[in-house]
Amino acid sequence: MTNSSSYQKIIFPTSSKLDWRLYLYTNLKTLESVYLEIDCNNCYLNCKDIMEIQMMCERKKIKIDSIKSTVIETIISSSSLGIKATLDLKVNKNNQPVNPEGNDFYTTNQEKTREVFFHQGTLRSGQSIEAINDLLVLGDINPGAIVTAGGDILIWGRLLGIAHAGKNGNINSTISALELRPVQLRIANTIARGPEEKPEEGLAEEASLEDGRIVIKPARTSLAKR
Repeated sequence: MTNSSSYQKIIFPTSSKLDWRLYLYTNLKTLESVYLEIDCNNCYLNCKDIMEIQMMCERKKIKIDSIKSTVIETIISSSSLGIKATLDLKVNKNNQPVNPEGNDFYTTNQEKTREVFFHQGTLRSGQSIEAINDLLVLGDINPGAIVTAGGDILIWGRLLGIAHAGKNGNINSTISALELRPVQLRIANTIARGPEEKPEEGLAEEASLEDGRIVIKPARTSLAKR
């Protein structure tokens, strides 16, 4: 834990055996009426867990300033509750995402199952990115920009342009974003206009194909679960 007069930070250890409730409870004992950043490291926290953390902090009149983590689910859970969240995503020498242990993001049982093209930065009007497999973007896709992938597309930011997942006909591909308000969505050969209604603040969404139609639901972070 780091200290200052009104802003403090708690960093969870990376141990897989961490009892995060006990660790947080112990560190909150000496705090009161401060702004707090919580670095959850590789700790998986769902919405219920994040709400529990909020209640623990509220009892001490502590306001959560932000949550940081290497786990996408933890970040989405935090964002869905309106908490500022930062994905601490490390990359390897080829600029590919890696998990907290330093392995390729999509490597399981020593076997690489899928590849992901990683881009960090906002795409402006007229710019485009095309990935052979999955695409992960840390930044916004502005109106007039286009992202295309053979697999899934995950945008850690706002999708306001055009996104085409499963460009080679993969109907199981998905498009996820922290704010999903595109001009147009395409999954395989199906095309849909972006939704007109305003999104619920802080709720990450995912577009997928159901019965031949593109539907949008709360994100389930399918990229991270492969």
